[in-house]
Amino acid sequence: MSFQDPVPAPQQNAKFIVAAAACAIVVTMIVIEWLRRCPRLDAFPTVGSNGWLGSWSGQYLTSTAEMLQKGYDKYHSKPFKIAYQHRWVVILNKREHVEQVVKASEDDLSFFHALNEWLNLRYTVGDESNENSGRVVRWLSHLTRHTRTMYPDMREEIVTTFNELLDLNDGGSEWKSVPALSMVQQVISRASNRAFVGLPLCRNADYIGLNVRFSINVVKAGVSIGTLPKLMRPLAAHLLARIVTREKARALKHLGPVIENRLTYLKKYGNAWTEKPNDLLSWLIDEGEGPGLTIEGLVLRVLMVNTSAIHNSAHSFTHALYYLAANPQYIQPLREEVETVIEEEGWTKDGLDKMTKIDSFLKECQRLEGVNSLAIKRKATKDFTFSDGTFIPKGTMIGIATRSLHLDDNLYENARAFEPFRFDAMQSEDKVDIKYRLTSTGMEYLPFGHGKHACPGRFFAAMEMMIMLAHIVITYDVQLEDQATRPASLFVGTTVLADPRAKVLFKKRVN
Repeated sequence: MSFQDPVPAPQQNAKFIVAAAACAIVVTMIVIEWLRRCPRLDAFPTVGSNGWLGSWSGQYLTSTAEMLQKGYDKYHSKPFKIAYQHRWVVILNKREHVEQVVKASEDDLSFFHALNEWLNLRYTVGDESNENSGRVVRWLSHLTRHTRTMYPDMREEIVTTFNELLDLNDGGSEWKSVPALSMVQQVISRASNRAFVGLPLCRNADYIGLNVRFSINVVKAGVSIGTLPKLMRPLAAHLLARIVTREKARALKHLGPVIENRLTYLKKYGNAWTEKPNDLLSWLIDEGEGPGLTIEGLVLRVLMVNTSAIHNSAHSFTHALYYLAANPQYIQPLREEVETVIEEEGWTKDGLDKMTKIDSFLKECQRLEGVNSLAIKRKATKDFTFSDGTFIPKGTMIGIATRSLHLDDNLYENARAFEPFRFDAMQSEDKVDIKYRLTSTGMEYLPFGHGKHACPGRFFAAMEMMIMLAHIVITYDVQLEDQATRPASLFVGTTVLADPRAKVLFKKRVN
C-alpha cells in the first residue's frame, strides 16, 4: 500500500481560502440577486421556504407541485407566494383574479416577459427572443387556419411512422415493448415537420432527432441557467448553450439547401410558381420580416416552432398512452367510436371532429396530468391593483396553480379519479358542444392557458394527438409490461413530465 505525501499546510490553507472565497462570492451574488429582484411582498403568506436560502437550496425543483397544493388547500382563493429560482412567485387562484389576469394588457401583466424570463430564452435562442416569441404565436395561429388542408398528410405521416417504428406483422401474436416517450417524440416530430418542411426532410432521422433534442435542450438549458444569479448567467449560458448551438448548426446543414432551393424558385417564378409547397417554411419565407429572412434566421424560426410543437405535445400524449395501457377496458369503446365514424365519414377532418370519446379521453388526461402545475404566468411590468384591492408590485411574477385547480372536487366531481369519458358525457346527443372539447379553455380548464394568450397551436396539437390515439386504438392492442400500474409522473419545478423510462407493449390487431 502506498500513500501520497501530505499536502503542505500553507498550500492546503491557500486552497481552502480560495474555495471559501469563491463560495462567499456566489452566496453574496445570490443574496444580492434575491434582494434586487424580489419586490416587497409581505402582504402575501409564504408556502414552503421563507427566503432566499431555501430557493438557493433547489427545493423548488422537487417540491413545487407539493407547495402549490399545500397553498391551494390552505388559502384556496387567497393569494400566497412561493420561492422559485431566486424570486418570489405570487399564486392567484381566486376566480376574479384569474379573469383579470387573462384580460390584462401586455403593458400591465406581460406574458412574453414572463415566458422569456422563465425559460431564459435570450441565452439559448438569442437576443430576439421576445420578438420571436411573439412571432411564434402568429405562426402557430397560421397553422390553425390550415389544419383541414394539413390533415391528410399528417395522418399519412403518423400511420407511416408507427408502422416503421413498431414493425409488427398483421394479426400476429407478437407483443413489442417500446420506450413510450421516445416513440411518441419521433411520431410527433415527423408528423409536425410534414406540415413544417414537408417531404422528404420530415423523414430524415438525423433531422428529426435534432429537433427533438433541440426542444429538450432549450428547456433544460433555460431552467438550469435560471437557477443562477443574473451576473453568473452569461458564463453559464456560454457553456450550456453550446449544446443548443450545435443543434442549430446541424439544422442549418439540413434546412439550408432546402431554403436556398425555395428562394431560387421564388426569384425565378414569383407568384407563378404553381408547385410551391404549402407548409410552414413557405409561410416564413413569404413573411420575410426583419432578420428572419436570412437562411440562419429561417432555420432558427423553424426550430422554435418545433420546440413549441414537440415538447408539450409529446409529454401530453405519452401521459395519455400510459392511461390507455393501464386501463385497457377503455380501448373497446374508443375503438367502436372510431370504426363507426370511419364508416360514415372516412378518415377525414370532419370525421375526426365527431370522435368525441377520443377527444374526451385526451382532455381528461390533460386535466389530471397537464404538463404544467403552474400556468398563466405573467410578469408585472408596472404596479398592478386588482378590483378587490390586491396589490402586485412592479417586477412581480404571478401564476395560477393549474394542477391544484383541476383536482378540486368543488369544480369536478370525484376530481382525482380518471374518468376518460367525463367530458363526452357532458355533450348533448344531437349536437357537439365546443366548450367541452379538448381545445376549449375556461376558468376551470387551463392546460392551454386561457384568454388572448391561450396556446395558439392547441388546434394543431389536438388534431395531431387525436389522429394518433384513433390510429392506435383501431390498429393495435396495448398494455403495460407485467400488467403494471400507470407510470408515475415526474415533477421537476413546475413541469409535469411523463416517465421517460417506462415502456408500453404493442400488438397488431387481428382484424
